Amino acid sequence: MRPDNYKLEKPREILVIYSLFLKGGSTIKIRIEDKEFEAPGPEEALKLLRERGAFALKIDEKVKGFEALKEISPDMTAEGLTFASKEGKDIYRHSAAHIMAHAVKELFPSARLAIGPAIEEGFYYDFDVEKPFTPEDIVRIEEKMKELVKKNSPFVRKVVSKKEAADLFSKMGENYKVELIEAIPDETVSLYEEDGFVDLCRGPHIPGTGRLKAFKLISIAGAYWRGDERNKMLQRIYGTAFADKEDLKKYLEFLEEVKKRDHRRLGRELDLFSIAEDVGPGLILWHPNGALIRKTIEDFWRDEHLKAGYKLLYTPHMAKLELWRKSGHWDFYRENMYSPMEVEEVEYEIKPMNCPFHIAIYKSSLKSYRDLPLRFAELGTVYRFERSGVLHGLMRVRGFTQDDAHIFVREDQIGEEVQKILDFVVFILSTFGFADYEIYLSTRPEKSVGSGENWERATAALKMALEKNDLDYRIDPGEGVFYGPKIDIKIKDSLGRLWQCSTIQVDFNLPERFDVSYRASDSTEKRPIMIHRALMGSLERFFGILIEHYAGAFPVWLAPVQVEVLSIAERHSEYAKKVADGLRAEGVRAETNLENEKIGYKIRVSTMRKVPYLVIIGDKEASEETLSVRKRSGETMGPMPISEFLGLLKNEISARR
Repeated sequence: MRPDNYKLEKPREILVIYSLFLKGGSTIKIRIEDKEFEAPGPEEALKLLRERGAFALKIDEKVKGFEALKEISPDMTAEGLTFASKEGKDIYRHSAAHIMAHAVKELFPSARLAIGPAIEEGFYYDFDVEKPFTPEDIVRIEEKMKELVKKNSPFVRKVVSKKEAADLFSKMGENYKVELIEAIPDETVSLYEEDGFVDLCRGPHIPGTGRLKAFKLISIAGAYWRGDERNKMLQRIYGTAFADKEDLKKYLEFLEEVKKRDHRRLGRELDLFSIAEDVGPGLILWHPNGALIRKTIEDFWRDEHLKAGYKLLYTPHMAKLELWRKSGHWDFYRENMYSPMEVEEVEYEIKPMNCPFHIAIYKSSLKSYRDLPLRFAELGTVYRFERSGVLHGLMRVRGFTQDDAHIFVREDQIGEEVQKILDFVVFILSTFGFADYEIYLSTRPEKSVGSGENWERATAALKMALEKNDLDYRIDPGEGVFYGPKIDIKIKDSLGRLWQCSTIQVDFNLPERFDVSYRASDSTEKRPIMIHRALMGSLERFFGILIEHYAGAFPVWLAPVQVEVLSIAERHSEYAKKVADGLRAEGVRAETNLENEKIGYKIRVSTMRKVPYLVIIGDKEASEETLSVRKRSGETMGPMPISEFLGLLKNEISARR
């Protein structure tokens, strides 16, 4: 956007304004990627920063542009930010978003700009345009960005009053920018210009457009302004940017692999699940293959919980609205709940959580200190309102089943119980093939309930359990739930992506709200502490993660079809059916393909279905009553007796491989 009579002032030369700082032999100290350098003056400092790939500064924990060199006093140390740091990546990619917006305005002058932040692995910018962007438009925008990068125009920062900024963007017709300015609490705002293009931005940016070395525009999507469905749908362009072309190439290859593993595509191809518009968005229909995998997961989950001393529950899908008022969900979680329904003049609410039901079961009889810890577990289906714009296959849905548990403990039992849960988490996740984790301890959020003392005790108990287990963790400030702190465990899949699954939450609040108690050894009434816990989180989301982790090639114990028996010719059909029947009788999930097709075609079809083992029946196998076994990888195992193959299968299934 080029205002007719508006131009930001070019920055003054900054190389002479530090002479007062440098008297007496003082130096400027710069730390770049854990190495410290000294420069006798600002000119040398600037040169040093550029030579080592830095494009911004961090001074007193505040991220700033190179113009902030004037704030450095003698012997102060500043950190030079490169692409290697998170802040550096954000600056680099946010600058790429700014350049993309400039390119769009060059090609589509009537486009109006919304926001363009850096995000994980890239950036985006939202535009209000007359017609949706096409793939051909994206190619043109990317080429225009290359032209702007080639010009190497400097980014120039200017701080102006809110009124001046609002007047400027109003004249340009940039109503979204005016709305953003009006929401800023400060009296001034910062603007950035490069080559005549001006944008509202907190900054900083890279010094000039030429520093953007490698970038790619990836996709187009619709996005409501401010994420509100009542607002206009904008066009969002996603892109990514890296410090060098080789890293960009690797990332684009990674995206191709992600695309191949997309659980939505594999869900269709392997006939696992679907979402029907007639049923409603975010509501999953489990097909026979997917339902069979789900049953296997649920059977394993239930068996292991019974072994671990949990008691299994089933609870209703709705309850009186008053229950959710009492629990605090109506006050703290209402935006994720559906509108109440009236039944016989009483308001009911479809459940977003299972916890109040488990408390009701606990309170249905008197409890003694000898009953604790009392472990309740349920595969409970809950319903939460998610806007249609954020729904995403199995990963973000409106109805899902939590592998939920609530454990009632005495305060002196918290540490030991949390340690047991952590061991259980590791066992469950490793069984499904996840060995790498990142652990976070989330502390009290701004919007919460309960006393500070209770929060401190709960947080200390979680921290102690992590340290006793010698587990590395990070503090995630303010990310606890409204009723207590939590441990979040993020699993790393085969592509190195992190997924939030397991959570352990200590809650002093709900037992107080519901007046939960137990009879202590001295016959007094005491309040138990409640631990909320999920190992897999949502079954739907966990299943989506599993699909992508294994690229649909599930291990034998999870595969919906473990063995497919293929006949070479019609005369082999009877023996093929006999083999399949025998395998099914032993609990193996076996199917046959007796179609009058060439065996090569049958093998290809079964391989595409990702069946772990193919049994091929021809004249030799039928006459000798043996099997020719082939793995889905293409490896052949040669002829073997049925008993030998069955033993191999049973060992693999029982070991959950």
